[in-house]
Amino acid sequence: MESIRDLLERVTLKAIAEATGRPAETPALVRECADPKFGDYQINGIMPLAKKIGLNPRDLAQQVALRIPLDVLAAAPQVAGAGFINLRLKKEFVEHKISEAARHERLGVPAAAKPKTFVMDFSSPNIAKPMHVGHIRSTIIGDSLGRALRFLGHRVVADNHIGDWGTQFGKLIVGWKKIRDDAALAADPIAAMERMYRHVNELCEKDPAVLDEARRELAKLQSGDAENLAIWKRMGELSRHQFDTVYSRLGVKFDFTLGESFYNPRLKEIVDELRALNVAEESDGALCIFFRDHPELKKAAPFIVQKADGAFLYATTDLATVLHRVEQWQPDEIIYVTDARQQLHFKQLFEASRRWFAAKGWEKKLPHFSHVTFGSVLGEDGKPFKTRSGDTVRLTELLDEAEERAFEVVTEKNPELPESARKEIARVVGVGAVKYADLSQNRTTDYVFSWNKMLAMQGNTAPYLQYAYVRIRSIFRKAADGKSEIRNPKSAGNPNLETENGARILLQHDTEITLAKHLLKFSDGLQQLAEDDKPNWLTSYLYDLATKFSAFYDQCPVLQSEEPTRRSRLALCRFTADVMKKGLELLGIETIEQM
Repeated sequence: MESIRDLLERVTLKAIAEATGRPAETPALVRECADPKFGDYQINGIMPLAKKIGLNPRDLAQQVALRIPLDVLAAAPQVAGAGFINLRLKKEFVEHKISEAARHERLGVPAAAKPKTFVMDFSSPNIAKPMHVGHIRSTIIGDSLGRALRFLGHRVVADNHIGDWGTQFGKLIVGWKKIRDDAALAADPIAAMERMYRHVNELCEKDPAVLDEARRELAKLQSGDAENLAIWKRMGELSRHQFDTVYSRLGVKFDFTLGESFYNPRLKEIVDELRALNVAEESDGALCIFFRDHPELKKAAPFIVQKADGAFLYATTDLATVLHRVEQWQPDEIIYVTDARQQLHFKQLFEASRRWFAAKGWEKKLPHFSHVTFGSVLGEDGKPFKTRSGDTVRLTELLDEAEERAFEVVTEKNPELPESARKEIARVVGVGAVKYADLSQNRTTDYVFSWNKMLAMQGNTAPYLQYAYVRIRSIFRKAADGKSEIRNPKSAGNPNLETENGARILLQHDTEITLAKHLLKFSDGLQQLAEDDKPNWLTSYLYDLATKFSAFYDQCPVLQSEEPTRRSRLALCRFTADVMKKGLELLGIETIEQM
């Protein structure tokens, strides 16, 4: 099913070609009108096109407007300003499209005409360290982007690049051998390993002999010592088990979990190749990639791929990771979701990869690279979010508190519900509130973590949207007359056929028309999310959907209406619920039938 924006883009491009006598060289750039009083959509690509081909923008806009077909429009296109074209849709056309979309298995969202392969790199916790509040942004932003891209018809490979190698393991092995507490490991493995590491690290700072011992244990691990390898593997197993518990609570899944250690066997050959291809050069005994001719990176420190003592670094592992992903999955794009503090590293990684692939003659295999950055989570004091004792907030504790607070709210509002039901509602609402509070922010900025705001039943919050869904679903429970189903597989895709209960969506009231138009923009919201890698496009869309549905429901009787209005409004309610459920699902947020 073609979206309205795509349809308008297509007919406008044809009108541009007719007006200029040449194919359009730039997109028509059809966008939603910022102010509905001017129309539903606006074409704002005429001005750059006119400048490019040497025509007056307003004159060209007039010529294009005359050639746009009127079968979908309520009135002739209006030229405004220096060359904008405003378009308003016919009510009959909106009825046709909303009826079609309500029967469409993808809710009116077209699948990508040319599907791409995306590799998503997100979350990436470190072995023997707890996942903390800083991990939540990467984890849920990456997950929501992957969900949206999959729904749009693309292939997505989610690869959790965990930190399971490095100098810290020498200290951890010393702690494991000397101060391991098996009871503590059984109760909370990551906390026990973190305590071991902190203790040994403090000893290393005070006693050089302990530091030397840690270095020897690390060397034994790196050389393949059986005992140290077994300890390291056990640490990884314990850590992954706790990671998986957190991911299960968040509803996050990965296709692969390939840690840094996975790439160790290839590091030497990659460094040798970088040297042989003159991509890397020696400097003070280390092997480095310099960017002397790069306008942005020429003043930065070099990208070191091997230290003077022969050790490899994160840069080396990250290059090996790029190579593996290209060889295994042939991605069109690799998306890294990390905090903004790592921007320099990834700019250097991307440029180093381009030079390496060019030297190999692999230019056509080089994927597009994207670094999706995000800001910090702040406390209500405006400082990094910490516990009262000043420690970083563990993710498990954050989710526990979210569910506990949600349980208190549910118990207050619905004390008659069984405890098991209240706990399930609290789980869905609590976790959803934490995720939505993050995803509804512009990811590039810091945001303040506020329990009161995120659990509020009013405003742009998950509980408000979840309740809006429950409210819509309650309409069908009240109907209880078999007329709530509106889809008919035999009529799917054919707007001229009636649904199984005879319902066609007929728009009478202004709030109905407004709601229908917004529902038809679901595809646009998802496309914008995919283009900008910003889930807040979708949260804003869903919040607007909930408010527009509320206005419709307040003004338009549903169950009390006469036929065919009743069936039409039930169809509109059902489609709204479907879009709401799918939109929240793409954010990784569950819905429930009762709150």
